[in-house]
Amino acid sequence: MLNRIFRRSRSTPATGAEERVLPVVWLLGKTGAGKSSLVCALTEQSGAAIGDGFRPCTRSAHSYDFPPDQPLVRFLDTRGLGEAGYDPAEDLEACRDRSHVLLVVCRLDDPVQGMVADAVSDIARSDSRMRAILVLTGKDLVPDPEALERAERTLAARVERAAGRELPRVALSLAPGEASDTEGLDTLRQHLLDALPAAGLLLEKSRAGDAEQREFQKHKRCVLSYAGVALTSDLAPVVGLVAVPATQLKMLHELGLRYGVKWDRKVAAAFLSTMGLSVGARYATNFGLRELAKLIPVYGQTVGAATAGAISFATTYALGRAAAYFLYRSAQGSAPSEEELRAVYQRAFRRSSDEAD
Repeated sequence: MLNRIFRRSRSTPATGAEERVLPVVWLLGKTGAGKSSLVCALTEQSGAAIGDGFRPCTRSAHSYDFPPDQPLVRFLDTRGLGEAGYDPAEDLEACRDRSHVLLVVCRLDDPVQGMVADAVSDIARSDSRMRAILVLTGKDLVPDPEALERAERTLAARVERAAGRELPRVALSLAPGEASDTEGLDTLRQHLLDALPAAGLLLEKSRAGDAEQREFQKHKRCVLSYAGVALTSDLAPVVGLVAVPATQLKMLHELGLRYGVKWDRKVAAAFLSTMGLSVGARYATNFGLRELAKLIPVYGQTVGAATAGAISFATTYALGRAAAYFLYRSAQGSAPSEEELRAVYQRAFRRSSDEAD
């Protein structure tokens, strides 16, 4: 269900005058497991930048917003489990209520993970819907392939038994001073994309594609930012009826400026015509139904609102991606066909939503 992605809204940091719901990635593990190094690798920021960027959010937990200038995702790091005199119960409760996906970080050369397993078990009992990914670090520290396989299998069995279910997992190396473990990080980014598209889309590594794809990478964060605003706007009943379309229109105007095309009625008409009436009608119908659902007592204020927010995120991102494609092709003098533009929109919607769940 889409509503699982943004079912919580208590982690809304202020960005200017508006409150934003950031997707929150919670890192849980022992001291030395590689949590900070993992954030550095995912964001491609330096250790110094990450260290300076973390801010306290509870007595023993810190958060880091990325990108620093216009945050689109929040990393939440709790104190290392197993430290002497540290009772994680309070932090686990606070972080669970403000997080969307949990990264359970364990070092492959450290078989003693009882505190981590206990924490995962507590989290699973309190919230069976919490998305979790098992990240096994220190792949370079276990050079023997058979020993590495045993360690991965043993740790996975321990954590999954605590979670009560099989977890997506990845083993990777975070050795300082060495080249990034591209394969492992790519796998983790794909798991994040599956579990939390809003974070996965931001953190995924861009691949060299054609000229249009490379151009879109320059504007991707802009589209994600507007999609985040649409999500936040659509969490409250009725507000989304005005705020979401206004946000999307503002995004289209900014994309026009970025691509050197003035977004006026003529361009808008050409875009909507190319998108096809069926896509527009289906979007309008779904949007209206979502707004009505939010008015239903209890359901509308929880599941309905969360679902509406998640769908508004996905539709806004997909609309922005399709508009970017249309503007690029139009500026090149080769406007796309309806089939091409629909395919771009639908592919972007699938990647930014959680239809598989």
